[in-house]
Amino acid sequence: MFVEAFGGSVKGGTPHSGSGHMRRMSEVSIQSTMSGVIDSLPLQTINALSQKWWGPKRLDYALYCPEGLANFPTNALPHLFHASYWESLDVIAFILRQVGRFDGTGPGENDEKEVSSFSPCQPREKWIKKRTSVKLKARNVAANHRANDIIVKEGAPQTLGARFMYGPLDMITLTGEKVDIYVMKDAPVGEWTLIATEVTDKTGRVLHSIPEEKSLGFGIYPMKMIVRGDHSYVDFYMAVVPPKTEVVVFSIDGSFTASMSVTGRDPKVRPCAVDVVRHWQDLGYLIVYITGRPDMQQQKVVTWLSQHNFPNGLVSFADGLSTDPLGHKAVYLKNLIQEHEVVVHVAYGSSKDIGVYTSIGLKPKQIFIVGKVSKKQQALATPLADGYAAHLVALSSHGGSRPAQGNARMVIPRPYFGLPGHNSSVRRRR
Repeated sequence: MFVEAFGGSVKGGTPHSGSGHMRRMSEVSIQSTMSGVIDSLPLQTINALSQKWWGPKRLDYALYCPEGLANFPTNALPHLFHASYWESLDVIAFILRQVGRFDGTGPGENDEKEVSSFSPCQPREKWIKKRTSVKLKARNVAANHRANDIIVKEGAPQTLGARFMYGPLDMITLTGEKVDIYVMKDAPVGEWTLIATEVTDKTGRVLHSIPEEKSLGFGIYPMKMIVRGDHSYVDFYMAVVPPKTEVVVFSIDGSFTASMSVTGRDPKVRPCAVDVVRHWQDLGYLIVYITGRPDMQQQKVVTWLSQHNFPNGLVSFADGLSTDPLGHKAVYLKNLIQEHEVVVHVAYGSSKDIGVYTSIGLKPKQIFIVGKVSKKQQALATPLADGYAAHLVALSSHGGSRPAQGNARMVIPRPYFGLPGHNSSVRRRR
C-alpha cells in the first residue's frame, strides 16, 4: 500500500487482521519503530520481535519528514512533529482515511460545497445609497461582517444581530442598506429559508426579532445574513436550548494558545487542549468559547479554531474595542445564567479569568486555570500545573467527570467547526 501524503509517502506495515487481505511488512515501517537498534539487529529478528509484541493487529505507518529537519536539534523535533502531524491534521484521522479508503472529503469539505452552492432568493440590487458604491470602489476593501453566536432559552424572545463592515480595521460602515436573513432549520442538510429583510443602521448593525408565532424550537440553527447590494454575508448560529442546559466555558485567550508565532497570526495550540474540549463535548455539554478580543478579529480567531480541529461551539466576542474585556466576559456569562437558565458546569481560562468565573458563582474546583497562577489566586481556582494531558487523564478516570444532565444532549450536535460558516475564513464570514 503506497499513498502520497504531505508531499511524501505513507507505507503499510504488518498484516491487518480486519482488512481481509495481507500487507507486507515495510522495512521503512520497521525502522521507524525500532529506531536505534536497527543497525545491530537483523531484519528477521526485528520481524519476529514485532510480531511477538503486537501480533497481527499492529499497523505501522512512516510519516513523511523533510530531510532538512535532520539539521535541527533533537530536543526541538517533538514540538515540530506535534505541530505538523497533530495540530494540522489529526494523524489518526489521516491514517484512517488511508486504511478505510474513504472518499477523502470530511465534514468541512462537504459543507463547503453546500455553502458555495447556496443561491440567495433575492438577486443583487443597486445600492440604496449611491455613496456606498463610491466608497467601496474607492477603497477596494473586503467585507469584514460579523455576528456573535446566540444562546436562547426556548420560549424567550429570539433576536438576531450582526454588524456589517468593510476592511480589516472597519474602514467602511455599511449604513442604510438591505440585508436578507436566512435560517437552515434542518442542519446540516436542510434548505436555507428567507425569513426577513432588514436595513442596516448608522453603525452598520442589523437587529431582527423573530415573531413569536415563527420562533424556532429546540436545536442549533445555522443563520446567514446576506447584503443585498454585493451578496457578501455573515454566518453564525442560534442555539435554542431547554432550561438548565449545562455548558462548559473556554476562554480562548491564554487557555488554548501556547505561544505566538513570529507574525502573531497563528498561535500554537496547547498540547491536548483540543482533546479536553472533545472530552466535554462527548459527555453532552454545550461548548461555549468566549474572548475579550474585538469582534473585528472574529474571522481570524474562528479560522484558527477550525484549523486546529476544535469541536463546534458557540463563540462570543467583545463588541468592538473594549477597555474592559474581562467585564464583557462576565456580563455575557451572567446573562446566560440569569436570562436563559444556562448552568456553567466548569470553566477554563488564564489567571485573568479567575475573577470573571468567581463573579458568576463558580467554585474553585469548577475553575481550571492554565499558565502561571499567583499564590493569592491558587485558592480561588484549580491550576493545571501539569498541562491538559495530565488533566485529561484525571477527567477520564473514574469519578473525574460526569455526563451532562437534562435534555440538552438531544439537541447539541457533535461535529467540529465544520457546519456552514465555521469552516474557514472564507466559509465563515466574507
